[in-house]
Amino acid sequence: MLNPAAEVSLSKFMTKLLRHTPSEYGLLLDPEDGSCLLGDLLSVIHAAPKWAGITVEDICQVVRNSEKQRFAIEGERIKARYGHSHAKLTYEPGTPPPVLYHGTNQSALSAILKEGLKPMGRQYVHLSEGLHFASLAGSRRGRLVLLSVDTVRAVHLGVTFYYAGNEVWLAEPVPPACIALREEE
Repeated sequence: MLNPAAEVSLSKFMTKLLRHTPSEYGLLLDPEDGSCLLGDLLSVIHAAPKWAGITVEDICQVVRNSEKQRFAIEGERIKARYGHSHAKLTYEPGTPPPVLYHGTNQSALSAILKEGLKPMGRQYVHLSEGLHFASLAGSRRGRLVLLSVDTVRAVHLGVTFYYAGNEVWLAEPVPPACIALREEE
C-alpha cells in the first residue's frame, strides 16, 4: 500500500503518461478512448527506477483514491477520463443537465465573461455537475470563482457536450451568453 505522498506522486506520473506525453515513454494509447492495457502502463512505470516496485494494486489505489476521479479502469484497460493534451479523443455527444459548473479564479473572470469559456491548452472546456469538482479545479490558481453554465441555451447556440464520467462534462467553447457568476448562498 502506498503512503499518501507516494500516491500523489504516482498519480502525477500516471497523469503525465495517460494525459499528456505517452509517446515520450513509448506508451501507445488507443486513439478512440485513450486507454491502454494495465500491464503496458505497469511496464512503463517500472522503467522509471523510482517506480520499480509498483504493483497493479498500487495503480488501483491511485485510481480509487483520486479525488477528481481522473482515471478509469475497465477490465484489463486503464485510461484518463479527461484532460488529454496529446491527442483529441472522441467522446459520444450527450445531453447534460440544465446547469453545469466551472471553477476558475478571480483573475480570469473578466475575460471569461467577455469571451466565454475556452479550452485554454486543453482539448475541451471542463465542466461538472456539482460544485465539488468545480471547486477543486478552480481553487488551484488564486481566489476561487464559481460559474454556472446554462447548457440548454448553449446547446441552442450550437455547443456540443460530452460526458466524460463521474460528473465531468466536456464541451466545445462556451459563449459568454451562457455563463453566469454563481452567487454564494
